[in-house]
Amino acid sequence: MGKNIDDTAVETVNGVQLRAVSVGEVEEWNRALNLGFLRPHAGIEPELPRRRWQPGRMLGCFDGGRQIATFRSSDVELTVPGGAVVQADAITNVTVSATHRRRGLLSAMMRRDLASAAERGCAVAILVAAEYNIYGRFGFGPATWGCGWRIDLARTRGLRESLPGVPGVPGGRIDFVTLAEQRELGAELYDRWRLTQPGAIARDGIWWERNTNQLRIPGEDFKEPFTAVHRDADGRVTGLVVYRIDNKWDGAYPDATLTVDDFIALDLPTAVELWRLVLSVDWVRKVVVDSVAPDDPLPLLLQDPRAATPHEANGDLMWLRLLDVEAAFGARRYGAAGRVVLEVEDRLGYASGRFAIEVAGDGTGRCTRTTDDADLALDVSELGSLYLGSETAPRLAAAGLLTEVRPGAAAAADLLLRTPLRAWTPTEF
Repeated sequence: MGKNIDDTAVETVNGVQLRAVSVGEVEEWNRALNLGFLRPHAGIEPELPRRRWQPGRMLGCFDGGRQIATFRSSDVELTVPGGAVVQADAITNVTVSATHRRRGLLSAMMRRDLASAAERGCAVAILVAAEYNIYGRFGFGPATWGCGWRIDLARTRGLRESLPGVPGVPGGRIDFVTLAEQRELGAELYDRWRLTQPGAIARDGIWWERNTNQLRIPGEDFKEPFTAVHRDADGRVTGLVVYRIDNKWDGAYPDATLTVDDFIALDLPTAVELWRLVLSVDWVRKVVVDSVAPDDPLPLLLQDPRAATPHEANGDLMWLRLLDVEAAFGARRYGAAGRVVLEVEDRLGYASGRFAIEVAGDGTGRCTRTTDDADLALDVSELGSLYLGSETAPRLAAAGLLTEVRPGAAAAADLLLRTPLRAWTPTEF
C-alpha cells in the first residue's frame, strides 16, 4: 500500500474538495484551523508559512472557496527503546469545521497522509489525541503518558537532606541565561538528552524560536520565563530548567506558584541541583510541574513525598501507529531473550499479518513475517501501545484488548518488551 502517491492530487469527498494547500493559501488555512480549535483568529506571523509549509504536507478541504478542514504532518526522529531513532510521520493541526462533520473528511485526509508516509518509508505515525475515541479506528494506540505533579512546599520542606549517591556535582554551577542562550544551549542539550529517552522526538529550530519569543505568534501572550542551566566542572551544560512564577500575595504573606515548563537533566546529580533551585525560590509556596517522565524520581527526592500530588491533566499523550512493523520492531532493543509470534489485524493493511519477534541475549532483536502459529492476537492499535514499552501485554489481555492464543504468552511477551525507562514525549507537535 501507499505506492505512487501524488501529493498534488485533488479528491472529492461528499461534494467537498480535498487537496494540498499552496503556500499562498496558508493564511486562510490558519483561519480554518483556529475555527476548528474554537479560538479567535489573530492573523499569522509572516515568516511562518514559508518555513512550516512543505509541498503536499499541509492538507485542506474546500467547500467552494472556503476552507473547512485542516491537516498537517512532518517527518521527525522518534527515539525508541535502546537509543535508536526511527522516522515518524508526526500528524498535527487536525480539524473539521462544525458545519461539515460526519462527511468522511477526516478519514480521507488521514488515509491520504498515511499512504504518503508509508511511501516515504516512515516506520510509524504519531499524534496527540485531543479526544480519546477518534484515532483508534485509524490504527493509533496510546503509547506515552504525561506525568505532572503539584508540590506543597510547606508540607514537603524541600529535598531530603541526604540523598544517597548524590553528593552534588563537584565544581558544578547553575546560572540564569537569556532567551538567546536558551535557544542555543537548550537545543544542543536536548539533542543529546532525547537519545536517552524512549518516546522523545526531535525539536526543530521553529520550536526553539517560538518558545523563546524569537518567532512571535499573533494572539499568543508570551511572558519571558526564568531559564537556568547547570554546568559541570568542565563547563559543559548538563541540565536546564524553564519556569514561570505567578507572583500572588495573601495579604502581607507571599503565596506565589512556580510552574515548571521544561526540565532536562542528563544525570541524577544535575537533576537534584536543579530541583533544589526550583524548590527554594523566595515567596513560592506551591510548585507545579506540568510534565516529567512517568518514572521520574522527583517525589522520592522530597522530604515528604506525599506533598507531591498527581497533576489533574495526567493521562495518555502521544498515540502511535505502526506502518512498517518489521522496521519498527527491528530498530528497538528488548528486555530479555526469547521469541513471540504476533497475529496483527489492521483494517488499513499496513501492519496486517503474522510477525515473529526474536530477541538475542544482548537485547538486540529482529522482526520478520512468519507462517508459524501465533502466540498473541491483537489489533494494530494495541500493537502501537506496546511498541515503546509503556503498556503491557498482560494488562491489555486482562482488558480484553489482546488475545492469548498460547497460554502464558502475554507474560512472556512482557519480559521481551519491557524497558528500563517508560516512554515519554516532552515536546508538543
